[in-house]
Amino acid sequence: MGTITSLFARKMIAAVGGGVDQDALLASVGLDSDAANDPKKMLLDTTYYDLLERIAGQIDATDLPLRTGESMQLDEYGALGLAWKSAPTLRDSYARVERFARVWTSVVEYELRKVDRGTYFILHRTGERRLGLRLSNEATLASAVSISRQVSPVPFAPIEVHFKHLPPRTLDYHERFFGCPVFFGSHVDALLLSPESLAQPNKLGDEGITRFLDRHLEDELRDVACEASIKALAKDVVARSLSEGVPKMADVARRLGLSARSLHRRLADDGLNFRTLTDETRKELAEGLLRDERYSLSEIAFLTGFSEQSAFNRAFKRWIGRSPAAHRKVLSGL
Repeated sequence: MGTITSLFARKMIAAVGGGVDQDALLASVGLDSDAANDPKKMLLDTTYYDLLERIAGQIDATDLPLRTGESMQLDEYGALGLAWKSAPTLRDSYARVERFARVWTSVVEYELRKVDRGTYFILHRTGERRLGLRLSNEATLASAVSISRQVSPVPFAPIEVHFKHLPPRTLDYHERFFGCPVFFGSHVDALLLSPESLAQPNKLGDEGITRFLDRHLEDELRDVACEASIKALAKDVVARSLSEGVPKMADVARRLGLSARSLHRRLADDGLNFRTLTDETRKELAEGLLRDERYSLSEIAFLTGFSEQSAFNRAFKRWIGRSPAAHRKVLSGL
């Protein structure tokens, strides 16, 4: 299980409005309605998703993530919010979230990926696509748009917005909020951003403040990394990346806030190397997915970073000593 900043829970509950006992909702996840927001206070991700699903059982939650995103203020994000605000351009703001998001969540990774039409700001989050996770993904991308509008000197909107999950009963709320086409059932959870938008100078951009905050966030990131084993953190990043191919060590290190050399050294201190860790991650992920009959063998091959099922079959037989199909039969007791 991972953790998510309690700030998001507080903002979701506040966006619910009247007719729901907000104090009771806060108390149900261990938060005090009279206490100040503290983005460093964390909740288990499952606790947060359960909360969102309880809320959806009491109200129509179609536009709740959008209202939550709209309510987000940069100053509420602590040092990361200040770093976003003071970054020279909007591209620099998004780059700081890509690098430092682990300060306030361990379940989401962000990626900036250039394509022909612009740059995707991609939200990577593994786990069952339950309602709570879907609402959380929508609120996360809505928040990114909201805080972009707070720093941009010109009106801001993405080119497109994409969600992997199926659409709600109406797209009116989403298209009105984002100001662009919104696609559900997509291949990715992401904002597609134009080069012109990303090049805009932020209203309060200040390189001196940015350098200071970057150092502060580097320290926070190191503190977070010290709380968990480097093996577990690296395997988590690898697992999130495999559906797009086997990641390079430099990319994994960057997402962990480390240099490739530092990651290599820390893995070596634990008697590991990156290739072995990646292989072990693919094996464990494959075994877990084989327990779930909803995934076909071809889907599991894709999710574990293989371009062809035949290559997955050979690798799995090397790991386990039998084919994926035979292993699934063993797991099912047949």
